[in-house]
Amino acid sequence: MEIIILDGFTLNPGDLSWKSFEELGNLTVYDRTPPEEVAKKAGNAEVILTNKAKVLASAIAELPNLRYIGELATGYDNIDIKAAAERGIPVCNVPGYSTHSVAQLTWALILELTYHVGKRSGEVRDGAWSRSLDFCFGHEGLFELHGKTLGLIGLGQIGAAVAGIGLAFGMKVLAVVRDPSKYNIAGVEFVTREECCEQADFLSLHCPLTDDTRGMINAGLISKMKSSAFIINTARGALIAEQELATALREGKIAGAGLDVLSSEPPPADNPLLSAPNCIITPHIAWATKEARQRLLHESVENIKAFLKGKPRNVVNGVS
Repeated sequence: MEIIILDGFTLNPGDLSWKSFEELGNLTVYDRTPPEEVAKKAGNAEVILTNKAKVLASAIAELPNLRYIGELATGYDNIDIKAAAERGIPVCNVPGYSTHSVAQLTWALILELTYHVGKRSGEVRDGAWSRSLDFCFGHEGLFELHGKTLGLIGLGQIGAAVAGIGLAFGMKVLAVVRDPSKYNIAGVEFVTREECCEQADFLSLHCPLTDDTRGMINAGLISKMKSSAFIINTARGALIAEQELATALREGKIAGAGLDVLSSEPPPADNPLLSAPNCIITPHIAWATKEARQRLLHESVENIKAFLKGKPRNVVNGVS
């Protein structure tokens, strides 16, 4: 069986083993593959796997032996799942592998915004503490999380993990979901999107990118928020209307933002958020702890094994 991994470098830059894939067939791993080269590189592949490399309908049509597409991630908007379904090709993702890691970075961003650890450490190394007349400095902008309100848009596995940590900090936790009756998390109050924005001191996004959620954090919703509030995004960059958030940050309509994702990655140099004040940006690393990547690799192999047994799992396009 011919197995092609289109963009293996981010999953495994060299600290993990591909052996479990090699045991399933003849494996070829490419570090990166642009969309126009997918059909050429995949060639006679029966199985292709991708993390962010785009698998478009045109490429699927040019791969006559293709039987299976594996998403080396949870989100699968880089794959034309409809075109795959029309060919009877299942598309399988890996949900839940990075829950703890993404929740961890979410709180790393929140804590940086409340204590400015990186900034203060830099100032100390630059000599500011040595020059200080007092035993400490940098009181401005520090505040406790206890008693503050955490608003979550989305309460899947990651959102629920973030909620649990917020409750442990003594925060009031609000959540926006489609059907509250499907959830039973003690201490979480369910509200509308508008109510969440109005009340939240921290608004954290944990929802998928859909037609309804694309650009939902815009000037209109930001205008409903406290000027002292912060926006956190470890989900999908396109959930935010980036120019509108950048403008709100520059005009002081929102206190700050902590972002691990942007609408285009890597971002163009003129992305307005790159120069916006009080905006912390990390390069889409929430998912990338070694532990999470190892789980992702393992579960991707298990997905292929299930497919070979005629019982595909984690199918996202309805092909069984």
